[in-house]
Amino acid sequence: MQWQLLLTGFALFLIFEGLAPFAMPRAWRRAIARMASMSDDAIRVAGGITIAAGLILLVSVTGN
Repeated sequence: MQWQLLLTGFALFLIFEGLAPFAMPRAWRRAIARMASMSDDAIRVAGGITIAAGLILLVSVTGN
């Protein structure tokens, strides 16, 4: 794997993660507060779904 590609992906991750708190800080804070009140199982399921969606998108885009 090329380090440049990995760092590019990480840079894009940081940009996307920063968009919501930058653009909508109140809504972001409310969403985080709601997430903090969720059960561990609900957060784990949401994380699993997010990982699966990312993997499906990655395989679709790269064709591997």
